[in-house]
Amino acid sequence: MKNIIAIIKPFKLDEVRIALASLGVQGLTVTEVKGFGRQKGHTELYRGAEYTVDFLPKLRLETAVSDAMVERAVDVIEQAAKTGKIGDGKIFVTHLESTTRIRTGETGDVAL
Repeated sequence: MKNIIAIIKPFKLDEVRIALASLGVQGLTVTEVKGFGRQKGHTELYRGAEYTVDFLPKLRLETAVSDAMVERAVDVIEQAAKTGKIGDGKIFVTHLESTTRIRTGETGDVAL
């Protein structure tokens, strides 16, 4: 099992959610986060005053998938979240030791 973490632009959430649902991904956790990478923030003008926004709003998506589904899930996230511009985000894949569904006690892939 793998844990997929994707950092994406907020307006891409629905496209990514629909793409993952079409693959059969049943669970998704979304967290509003702020950060920067190569984009390094930007300068804005507010009431005549210029100020720098260092941390940009992003969404952190997390989902757990079986090993067989990892590549397809990463591909659909990449396609759905891509704008072709700087700041599109990143996808991280980590190994999951175990998963347990609390309600039933099921473990492993069946708990996903």
